[in-house]
Amino acid sequence: MNAPSPALAKIPVTVVTGFLGAGKTTLIRHILETARGRRLALIVNEFGDVGVDGEILRACGIESCPEENIVELANGCLCCTVADDFIPAVEALLAHPNRPEHIIVETSGLALPKPLVKAFDWPAVRARLTVDGVVAVVDGAAVAAGRFADDPEEVLAQRAEDAAVDHDNPLEEVYEDQLLCADLVILNKADLLDAAEMGRVAAEIGATVPRAVKIVQTSEGRVDPAVLLGLSAAAEDDLANRPSHHDTEEGHDHDDFDSFVVEIGTVRDAAALVERLGRVAAEHDVLRMKGFVAVEGKPMRLLVQGVGTRFRQQFDRAWKADEDRTSRIVVIGEKGLDRAAVTAALAG
Repeated sequence: MNAPSPALAKIPVTVVTGFLGAGKTTLIRHILETARGRRLALIVNEFGDVGVDGEILRACGIESCPEENIVELANGCLCCTVADDFIPAVEALLAHPNRPEHIIVETSGLALPKPLVKAFDWPAVRARLTVDGVVAVVDGAAVAAGRFADDPEEVLAQRAEDAAVDHDNPLEEVYEDQLLCADLVILNKADLLDAAEMGRVAAEIGATVPRAVKIVQTSEGRVDPAVLLGLSAAAEDDLANRPSHHDTEEGHDHDDFDSFVVEIGTVRDAAALVERLGRVAAEHDVLRMKGFVAVEGKPMRLLVQGVGTRFRQQFDRAWKADEDRTSRIVVIGEKGLDRAAVTAALAG
């Protein structure tokens, strides 16, 4: 990256992190729809080779963030491929005649945000960009159900005695690393929790993060952009206060997780499909499923998204004339997931 003109101010970048299915894309879509004319650009990264999140955001059709300002980096992880993927993506955005006023980076649900933030400390990068803030989106219902810890209350008690308590659970390590790097926590899906559950989840998050971080409760990612954009955190200058389970490692990989795509053809009954997806997720302990489905007799594509056994569906837009109307479901789970069994069950 070349040095900027002195007249050009640094462009703020908001890193949106959060575990699989927490609601990052929904949050970003809400930001786009309520940006009030601010020129935004997006870099979307996914774990897997089907770009569902990028497609959802392109379908917004928001003038403040045209399609050419949405860069999709699929089948990878920005925390592992900063030099190869992230820097060229930024270069492409900055080369646009109408430079973005703010860049939003959506990391994959399995990404660690700190390695990405570290990249902003590179001289060629920090001269042009600054991390305005790291926003961690949390699926409140998943935390309340104990998805990230075998016994949340026991872990909470352990943390009260020893802040350095370690864990063997890979889900919990990724989830905690995302929280530990955050400047703001969005406690999403609040509508699925009662007051007692909400209080317990907020307490658990507060015990995990070793510094004062604002927690905002929300549903469907509905947060005023003014709350998320303009934090002025300059996170690249504050790395020491963002601990990670992986600080002592040379690199980071996703050997604990696996992802594959299942093609299931045209579907006759959308409700029956969603019921089957939930059953397969329960039987095989699938973390996340999402994809686009062709429904017989329907001109619109069906967007299906699931977190564990919780699924939602909606027709998001009409199929384009040149599109292959193929139903493809991205499946993500922990290593050892029986790919053949899951594929057969979904196809059935």
